[in-house]
Amino acid sequence: MIAAAPGARRDLGLAAWQVRYEQRAFWRNRSRAFFVILMPIMFLVIFGTIYEGKTTGGRGGGIPYNDYFVPGILAYAVITTTFVNIAISTAILRDTGVLKRMQGMPLPRWAYIAGRIGSAALTMLAMTVLTLLIARVAYGVHVRAATLPGLLLALALGSACFTSLGIGIVRFISSAEAAPAVVNFAILPLTFISGVWFVTDGLAAWLRDLASIFPVHALAHALQHAFNPYTSGAGIDAGDMRTLAVWLVAGTVLMVVFLREPLGDR
Repeated sequence: MIAAAPGARRDLGLAAWQVRYEQRAFWRNRSRAFFVILMPIMFLVIFGTIYEGKTTGGRGGGIPYNDYFVPGILAYAVITTTFVNIAISTAILRDTGVLKRMQGMPLPRWAYIAGRIGSAALTMLAMTVLTLLIARVAYGVHVRAATLPGLLLALALGSACFTSLGIGIVRFISSAEAAPAVVNFAILPLTFISGVWFVTDGLAAWLRDLASIFPVHALAHALQHAFNPYTSGAGIDAGDMRTLAVWLVAGTVLMVVFLREPLGDR
């Protein structure tokens, strides 16, 4: 036990080094940073301005529309900084042989994966702070202190869920070139039926039922529940948290299976 402690500290140090390396690589890739960071902000400004002064009806609960839309776009931002970002970059690393070469280096595989996950978490945190800041300053939208636990739990569980799914889905992506198409096909249609962009009153009931199965709807609704000015208590929707937890387990299984496979070129 005593002899293992220095090795564990070394591995943790390597994981922290990998987080720093991944962060530098992310911010130096301007096109990648633009897609992950500025795209959600652009949508926030465009739709936030269009919806300003309007109210929701039906399933929206009759609240200011931006109180409904801001948490929806925050959910989209979490998904892009975790699932989309990690899936595409991991597919590229696999096809270029980086993941295969990592197996022959002193950096443990778990430390490498932890570094990538930690970097995605830092990017997600920065994205969340920026989104909430713009929403508060530009549109007067903010979460109440009473429902802050619901917001934090949804962000933590949602980011863990989509991070694991982002790594796990790579085993179903044939090549790095196909990654953007596969990832966006898996996410974009769901955002339109999950209440990310607008209230889903006009959708057929079967589409709403279909959306409720997937984690996109669960994350968006969990955040909207926390932002809703009429929500009482801690702002935690148990049904949404269960859905995210189930998909977290599924994503973890897929991630473990992928990481146990040969990580060579395809």
